[in-house]
Amino acid sequence: MKKYLLTVLTVLLPIITFAQDKGLDEKVNDAFMPIATWWEGFVLTRVPIGEYNIPFVVILLVVGATFFTVYFKFPSITKFKTAINTVRGRYVDIEKHGVDKLYNNDEALAVEDIPDTIRDESAHGEVSHFQALATAVSGTVGLGNIAGVAVAIGLGGPGATFWMIVCGLLGMSTKFVECTLGVKYRDVGPDGTVYGGPMYYLSKGLKEMGFGTFGKILGVLFAILCVGASFGGGNAFQSNQAAVQISTLLGLSGGSNGVIIGIVLAVLVGIVIIGGIKRIAKITEKIVPFMAGLYILASLIIIFANFSDIGFAFSLIIDGAFTPMAGLGGLVGVLIVGFQRAAFSNEAGAGSAAIAHSAVRTKYPASEGVVALLEPFIDTVVICTMTALVIIFFNINGTDAQSVFNYTAEHGSSVILNSNGQTINGVDLTSMAFDSVIPHFSYVLTIAIVLFAFSTMISWSYYGLQSWKYLFGKGKTADMVYKILFLLFVVIGAAATLDAVIKFSDAMILALVFPNMVGLFFLFPKVRQEMKRYLTAISIKKEAIQDGAEDITKHM
Repeated sequence: MKKYLLTVLTVLLPIITFAQDKGLDEKVNDAFMPIATWWEGFVLTRVPIGEYNIPFVVILLVVGATFFTVYFKFPSITKFKTAINTVRGRYVDIEKHGVDKLYNNDEALAVEDIPDTIRDESAHGEVSHFQALATAVSGTVGLGNIAGVAVAIGLGGPGATFWMIVCGLLGMSTKFVECTLGVKYRDVGPDGTVYGGPMYYLSKGLKEMGFGTFGKILGVLFAILCVGASFGGGNAFQSNQAAVQISTLLGLSGGSNGVIIGIVLAVLVGIVIIGGIKRIAKITEKIVPFMAGLYILASLIIIFANFSDIGFAFSLIIDGAFTPMAGLGGLVGVLIVGFQRAAFSNEAGAGSAAIAHSAVRTKYPASEGVVALLEPFIDTVVICTMTALVIIFFNINGTDAQSVFNYTAEHGSSVILNSNGQTINGVDLTSMAFDSVIPHFSYVLTIAIVLFAFSTMISWSYYGLQSWKYLFGKGKTADMVYKILFLLFVVIGAAATLDAVIKFSDAMILALVFPNMVGLFFLFPKVRQEMKRYLTAISIKKEAIQDGAEDITKHM
């Protein structure tokens, strides 16, 4: 650890010294913006459909998620209870030992032997279902839920909320598919370390089906893009909005604040990411419930404080989804904004969360697939919707739905306050909305934002590192190179403008969809087999308990 920190400080201290130059933030942004703009244009290539030009990646997401939802018979509804029970540990015994050994065999272990043997017979994996879910949720529940939603509402109006919810519900099916495959095709090292994610199920799964070369190409492409996504959406966007909120709260001004705040964040992140998935899981399982609970509580206070306007707010959301306000680019424009922001937030279809879920301890891949269903629900259906309502309420004054700012795409990712013409970015808009009901809550929100950003960055560092290992091997030197690059992008993100960062981050996250979704269309029948196997195991356990067998989970 000491050697690692020394290396980090050796690299970052010269940057701190150089940061004293006035206007360094602007210099970083000027260098970064052309790259971000070009990459966004390349990834969001549009396909003409009738009178509309729709990004192909959005079409791929919608078609894929809808297909998986119908094919697996609406798992977001039918498997929701199973997902809750799995996270609660109701089936941990069969996941560790196998149902045949425990409940369907005359020579099954005696109940009194379980407490002594259970420690020695764990399945492959490094973390529990809850830890895997917390790590993955910490990678998705981040500033996309705070700043990203504000950007969506500013661009697409209240109607964008409706399409974010639809995307979240459909994304539950996609997440189920990719995370089941992540566990099924993971690699386990001699020391028990798990290596998993789309790069593995694309290469191994397609090879199993006779498409080895194609699978290898997709796996390498995904790994390259995932490294880039870890630098962008999982890192630069988070540090950018954290730096903005800290600067606003403390009233900082000057040309190098972003760089300096970024360096501080980079050092803190560096201390954690050296520990790998086990340390990350231990951190996130504590941070995620706390920060999500804090944010949800504050949102509920504001929602109930504006209870009389709830009907008006939802009418704006529903009406705006199908008959958007003037200047918003029409129905398809609002739909694209909603889906794009939701995809950035919950990452369903991008495959990134499968990397964290692959590390779970279980003998049944589908057990983690059903747990992964909960991610888009928590992230998009619950938290994003709450943020959207807070902002919509903030902009309502009687019958005026745009009293504070106008919903328009004219100003990019910012909005213009009607009162003084001030330009406000995503996270500041959300902060103002909270402060309007809970005075000085921006101080608490700053802490939540920093925790959101911090947990997302450390989770995404794991995603990126796994992809880096896939490309360059599992040596310590290769690991160190990646971690230093990752920390450098913490600084770049904090220094650049939101426009530059969100263009780069959006495109990087969405680029993952291409190789991942193509692979899912080939491999989804494998998921059906695994789902049947897991549900059969649960059924056997239930029948055995009904016939008088002891529920072994009571002894675990």
